Formats: sequence, C-alpha cells, structure tokens
Amino acid sequence: MTNPIRNVTPGGSGGTATLALIVSFTGLLLLTQALFIVPAGQVAVVTTLGKVSGSARLPGLNFKLPFVQNTYPFNVQTQVRPEEFESLTKDLQVISATATVKYALKSSEAGRVFRTISYNDREIYNRIIKPSLLKALKSVFSKYELVTIASSWSDISAIVEKTVADEISQFGYVDIQGLDLTGLEIAEEYRAAIEQKQIAEQQLLRAQTEVKIAEQEAKRYDTLNKSLDDQVLFKLFLDKWDGKTQVVPALPGTSGNNTPVIVGGRRN
Repeated sequence: MTNPIRNVTPGGSGGTATLALIVSFTGLLLLTQALFIVPAGQVAVVTTLGKVSGSARLPGLNFKLPFVQNTYPFNVQTQVRPEEFESLTKDLQVISATATVKYALKSSEAGRVFRTISYNDREIYNRIIKPSLLKALKSVFSKYELVTIASSWSDISAIVEKTVADEISQFGYVDIQGLDLTGLEIAEEYRAAIEQKQIAEQQLLRAQTEVKIAEQEAKRYDTLNKSLDDQVLFKLFLDKWDGKTQVVPALPGTSGNNTPVIVGGRRN
C-alpha cells in the first residue's frame, strides 16, 4: 500500500517554495509597516520607542522603521471655533457675546505640541487657544465702559483680535488667522440709555455742522462784500440793465458825490 504523505525535505522544491512564501509575506509585512501616507492638510509626528524623532513628516509617502517607530497625525488646516463668553466692563456691567477664532497649528511645531501638550491635535484649542482667548477678552473689555463698547463695537473687535494674537504668539504653537465678535448682549435698560446717548451725539454733530456751514456762509458774504467796489457794482448793473430804466449809477471815478446819471431825461 502506497503512503499518500510525502516527506518534504528542507532542500527539496517544496521547502524552497514555502521558504520563499514566508520571506515574501515577511517582506510585504515589513513594507506595509515601513511605508505610510500623510494626507494633505496634515503632518505626522514620528516617535522612536516613544521619543519624538526628527521634524514632522509632510503630506505624501513617508518611511519609518517597522515596529520601532510610530506615527501620530496632526491637522494643520485652518480651524474655526466659536466661543461664548461673559465679561465685566470698566463700569462693572456684564456683557456676553460670541468670539469665533480662526487658527492653524504650525507644521514645524507639531513635535513640540506632542512633547509638551498632547498626543493629538484635539487638545490644542482647549489647552492653548481657549485660555489665551478668554484672558485677552477680559483684559480688553475691562478697560472700556459699556457705552463705548456698544457704540464702537468694530473698533473693540479689532483691539481684541490683536490682543489675542499677541497673547498666543508668545507660545509660538499656532497662527491666529482671524477673530470675529458677534451677538453682543446687554441689559435692556442699558441698551435704551446707549441709544439715547447716540441720538444726543448725532444731534450735537448736526448742530455743530450747521454752525460750521453758517460760519462759512458768513465768511463768503464778508469776502464778497469787501470785493464789491464801485467798478464791480457798475459792471453788475450794466450786465443786468434792461435799457429802459432811466436812473443809472454814476460812472466810477467821476468827480462829485457819485450823482446818478439820468438816461433820456435830466441829471439830478
């Protein structure tokens, strides 16, 4: 009876095929572990046995040591986060609004963020942006009274944006690309007082404008009056004379008391 099981010796053809299959599988595994792709809009921090190794890897195909190095993605695209807040004004009034900050992680700082703050980019806002944002907001609004804040909202917003950018730039982790303040809410009684103050300011401005116009008109008439000598008046009369009126002003430069000339009659 023939035995169906054949012995496979290491030097035989079957052993060579098996070994080649194992080598190929191992090589493919190592290759898949060594190569990785960083998507557009991200960078990757590479660690060697838990320690950050080199600078952040840029988008595209990258290489790492299999089983020794690990990768951690960080988003470097512009992020937009709204933050509702409350703050006290200089005159101790409470205001509330929404600050929408636009920021982006610096690619070169991903490794430092990994070492000092978090293993991922989800904590960047809570641990870097938000504390500095709230600090800057309270710092700015505490310097102005409520009336000034409400009437100069756009100017205050620009000051806040600069203050936030300066506050965060000292750490160097992110770029602040913009900040919008919206939805200002104040107590109704203070809103009415602010509106009355704005109306009074507009009325005062209108009155000041009218005074300036009157002063300009007075200066114009004074200048005109000084320029109206006898020759100018005589020319103006001749320009408007209809040829029928008998009484004509005396000619400029004539002697006497500038007695008017009678046309078509006798001299008075």
